[in-house]
Amino acid sequence: MIDSIFKEKAGQSTDFKFDKKVVDVFDDMVVRSVPYYLEIQRMMVELACTFTKPDTNLYDLGCSTGTTMISMSKILDQSVGFVGIDESSQMLESCKANLEANDVKQAFTLKSFDLNHGVEIENASVVVLCLTLQFVRPLYRAKLIQSIYDQMNPGGALILVEKVIGEGNDFNRKFIDYYYDYKRRNDYNDMEIAQKREALENILIPFKLSENIHMLEEAGFKDCETFFKWYNFTGLIAIK
Repeated sequence: MIDSIFKEKAGQSTDFKFDKKVVDVFDDMVVRSVPYYLEIQRMMVELACTFTKPDTNLYDLGCSTGTTMISMSKILDQSVGFVGIDESSQMLESCKANLEANDVKQAFTLKSFDLNHGVEIENASVVVLCLTLQFVRPLYRAKLIQSIYDQMNPGGALILVEKVIGEGNDFNRKFIDYYYDYKRRNDYNDMEIAQKREALENILIPFKLSENIHMLEEAGFKDCETFFKWYNFTGLIAIK
């Protein structure tokens, strides 16, 4: 379904929620809203192939409709277990249906959990946080990253994709302008852009790229590398 959630003028702004209305259009929304989203997915598959070990688990934290696990299922060994975690029960219902429809061969488990309260990880060689950490309250982000590090297998990889803010105010403003131009090219009008920005204002709070890297290094990760960058979007991989 085409994303037209913010097409009509809202009477009163409310915080963005991953409810059924968003779930139904999510795949269209994310492709039109995240630059090079499908290429990022392809890159994450490549990275996961390098670090995922047979008979271990791959965790997708904030799994949404299951796109990442579906992409990885086509390449990874069938002994790898998938664990998808999302706070939205509607997202998990869609994820389960999509995994089954795409005949995913790997065993998978889906869990509803609020990442603000941490996460339980077992036998994980790869953990993915794709456009998820930015929705965790800033107060809890370092604790979550530390918890992931502590529970991952040695040599495991954390793949982190985030919206970020610029290191300086001038470039940050320019990057935001370029991003809104990108959304216009994907047929979002100015009212849609403004209303979604207002709805996300209190729940999507991006960090600087340097702040994300510092958080990973403070948790103990080594070999932290940027594998993707487009203005105010970035992809990082960090190794335990």
